[in-house]
Amino acid sequence: MKQIQIAQHIDEPPHFLLWAVDEMVPPVLGIVAGILLGQLFYCLSAGLVVNHFYKRFRDHRPNGYLLHMLNWYIGVPLKGFCFRHVFIREFW
Repeated sequence: MKQIQIAQHIDEPPHFLLWAVDEMVPPVLGIVAGILLGQLFYCLSAGLVVNHFYKRFRDHRPNGYLLHMLNWYIGVPLKGFCFRHVFIREFW
């Protein structure tokens, strides 16, 4: 059985029980969509497949990479004062 590291530092992502919160989002959204659509098995299966590919994407990149990518391409605002405006691409 593979051991799971529990957050011990302040910059670790938040955990719920043994899983990181961002790992739980796709299956939970699949459950909610499945209940609303009446297709729980198919939506939960899709959520688990998305979760698998998301974990493979996230494992080889630093923490917060996806959030910064969303900010850069879509303009999702980030918390904090050190981030520059995403649509200003050139500075003097």
